[in-house]
Amino acid sequence: MDKESLLKSHFHFIGIGGIGMSALAIGLLKKGCSVSGSDLVRNDETNQLEQLGAVIFTSQVQQNIEFVISKFTNKLINFVVSSAIKPENEEFSYCREKNLSIRHRSEILAMLMRNYTALAVAGSHGKTSTSTFLSTILELCTHNSSSITGGIIPIYNSNCHLENTKYLVAEVDESDGTINQYKSDIGIINNIDFDHCDHFSNLSEVISSFKCFAKNSKKLLLNFDCVITRNNFYSNTKWSNTTAKNVAYAIIPTQINSKYIIGKYYENGSFISSLNIPIPGLHNLSNITAAIAASRMIGVDFIEIKKNIKYLKLPKKRFEFRGQINERLLYDDYAHHPNEIKETIKLGRLFIKQKHNNEFQKSRLIVIFQPHRYSRVKKFTKEFAEELSKADVIYVTSIYSAGEENKDKITSKIITDLICKNNKNVYYIKNYHEFTKNFCDFTQKGDLILNMGAGDCHNLWSILNEKN
Repeated sequence: MDKESLLKSHFHFIGIGGIGMSALAIGLLKKGCSVSGSDLVRNDETNQLEQLGAVIFTSQVQQNIEFVISKFTNKLINFVVSSAIKPENEEFSYCREKNLSIRHRSEILAMLMRNYTALAVAGSHGKTSTSTFLSTILELCTHNSSSITGGIIPIYNSNCHLENTKYLVAEVDESDGTINQYKSDIGIINNIDFDHCDHFSNLSEVISSFKCFAKNSKKLLLNFDCVITRNNFYSNTKWSNTTAKNVAYAIIPTQINSKYIIGKYYENGSFISSLNIPIPGLHNLSNITAAIAASRMIGVDFIEIKKNIKYLKLPKKRFEFRGQINERLLYDDYAHHPNEIKETIKLGRLFIKQKHNNEFQKSRLIVIFQPHRYSRVKKFTKEFAEELSKADVIYVTSIYSAGEENKDKITSKIITDLICKNNKNVYYIKNYHEFTKNFCDFTQKGDLILNMGAGDCHNLWSILNEKN
């Protein structure tokens, strides 16, 4: 769709408050389109959209669609949905009944990507962090880059920065199979893991989905350290954090602590320079290496990259320090898959180890985990229990459904019962409100509290602040 066609179009987003949907809506507003949308929950994203001129409905009823049709009579109206919108949604149902123009969010993102040199970030884990690091490097080094991501990028304080630039960093989602929509100049695959059991039946289906993405990428950048990407995909351009041999880009860590990583940077096996990276965690080092590699692939000068590395920050909800209450430290993290939980707990342990060295005070690692989707809990019960049991004390809340039906009557207690076999300090709680009420009983001074999940659990910090 060219600029003239865009300006003649109106876009109505059903479920506009979601982090991915709101990013597209912001982008279209910046392109000069008129935008409306509905969501049952008001949040920072819907407030920002309203300030930018979008019409926001706080209900999802037929009348909203009728209003949009009557108000924007001179425009071609597109009704945009994500895979999270169920067929019975009243707005969606009415659009189908009236044969209105319905487009999936992936079509809109793919359309926007066509206007740029697109760097598409894909993978089972670390997409938002990699997109954030890549966006930051390109912004500071080229001043000619835009971004659409599934998280809030600190340098923009937004999930969307869409201008008339040469480059666009786009985070692309594999969860519903729509990853085959995207064509990119550089396609980045961080790693591949089995997830999204509501859509995929097995790992082979996930791999096939990524193969479509790879085929649609002019150049492919792969993580050599992920066994699945290494064994199932071919590219001349790979990165690693374990070896500098047979890879185009590598950072081999020489010093790791809770504040930074020092590593040796290599290109095509040749040592280039040491780097001081202000982000902890080996999983983050992999994401940063991918971002540097992609930047080098489009010709960004390494000296410029090295100069700007110190400005890298994690996106929100990725081991995000929220603050301290009654001498307890609280961190938010988006981890909702067993392998993500594993890395987040490892990082928590690193922080505690550093704290002990400085303060000689015994600290516990407390985890509050809100499981996300019944299908994921059913598939990974054993793996969730295994990783969560590595914390000192574990609180597991009821499952955030994300719109799924609980056909098998699954509860979080299947996780807590399994954890209890290895770690008796595990408790089932209904929700984070229960944790807030019992905050001083459930925790003690010196604790590092990790609040993990992909649902609404990140409201905990504001509720705790109101109470204390």
